[in-house]
This record gives sequence, structure tokens and C-alpha cells, in this order.
Amino acid sequence: MSTFFEHHIRLSGLDVDGRGHCKASALLDHLQNAATLAAEEGGFSREMLIERYGAFWMLARSWYRLSRPLEFEDRLTIRTWHRGSRGALMYRDYDILANGQPVGESVSAWVLASVDAHKLLRLGSITELAGTGGGELCKTMTLAKLRRPDALRTAERRPMRYSDCDINGHVNNTRYADFACDALHMEDLPGGRFLAEMQIGYLAECRPGEVLQIQTGGQGDSRYVCGVDESGKSRFESALFFGEVLS
Repeated sequence: MSTFFEHHIRLSGLDVDGRGHCKASALLDHLQNAATLAAEEGGFSREMLIERYGAFWMLARSWYRLSRPLEFEDRLTIRTWHRGSRGALMYRDYDILANGQPVGESVSAWVLASVDAHKLLRLGSITELAGTGGGELCKTMTLAKLRRPDALRTAERRPMRYSDCDINGHVNNTRYADFACDALHMEDLPGGRFLAEMQIGYLAECRPGEVLQIQTGGQGDSRYVCGVDESGKSRFESALFFGEVLS
């Protein structure tokens, strides 16, 4: 038996850029909201996990691919399910529909960490997950660490600020998509092009007051963006792929 959850939204002016295309950070936020609501309906919400297990969900990697840009006032359906609870990593899959038509898909990888020490927990110990997976709906794609290009340049030094943070007290994962898009000057993207695919790896938390060097590399339709702290440690990495808007 398969279990999935559907989340319905209408893209607003807050979701889109100057071209009317949904920003990567907004799409990732809607995907994460769908995951949160699915976990609540499934009985393994953030509040329950903190109370019963002293643990919370942490997003490790995320990826999405679109066949066309999502646009202002599109009516989105995000259909999501998880793949099961073996080991320490749980994959969650998504299908993305706009105005009833399939336009994309997404995969995210999550871990469960203890609140006090952020130690990873084995998901098999969370009995509430049993029997709640997507079954035959599950995708087979896994998210590997990205390959870092040899030559990178520093696009900017970016301070982490209060407005970047969420309920956990560190920079919200969707903000890294904004950092990447800003570093690539998406406002200058040629007409007829759009961000068709993105993968982000969340390597270490950032907090207000820290500063990241945002570095870029890659060529052609593929770009790599990462954030490196003052000690040289990578905090996030991302790969962005651009496609043609089909008429």
C-alpha cells in the first residue's frame, strides 16, 4: 500500500522574480512545507519527535527539475511521499504539477538529529514511520555529493543575518538557493532561459554574524556555487542547470 500527501498552493507575487518566474528559494520553501505537512499528517511531526525522541528533522540534500518555469498565479499541486526508514537517511520524493499538468519532480534527503548534540539517529527506532512510505510510487534517484570544479572564483563575501534564520536559529535552507542565484546574477539571465534544475547540499549550519565567501564555477548550462567560511570549510554546495523556455 502506498501513502502520499498532496499540498495545493497558488503562486503569488512573493514567490516570483521580475520575470514572473518562481524563484528557486520559493519552490524549495513550498516543497519543504509539503514535507512538513505530510509528516504531521503521518504522525511524525517536529513537535512529536522532539517530545518523544528528543530529535528533529534536518535536510541534508535537495534536488528538483522542471520542464518549464513555474509562473505567477500557477496553481501548484505538490504530491509527496517518503521511501521508508532504514539506516540514518530518509529520502522524500515529490511530483510537481501546475494547473493539473506534470511539470517537474523533486527528491530530498533527510536525517534525524538529536536536539542536544545533533547526533544522527537510526530511523528504524521511530515506530511512527512504519507503513507510511510511498511503496510503488518511490523514485530510485539518490543524491550524491556534487563534484567541485577545479577553478572557482569568489563572487562576494556574504554576511549571515537575522533575517536569514528560521526556528532552529540557523540560516534556513532555502536561503542558500537565494545566495546561489544572487551570485550568478540571475537578473541578467538571457530571455528564453530559465533555471531548470538545481541540487543543494547542506554541509554545515550557518548562524547570524558568520560570513561566507560565495564561490562560483562551471561552464555552459551548468554552474556550481558554494559557500566557504573564513576557515576554509564548505557550508553549502549547489549545482544549477539552465534550459530553454519552450513556446
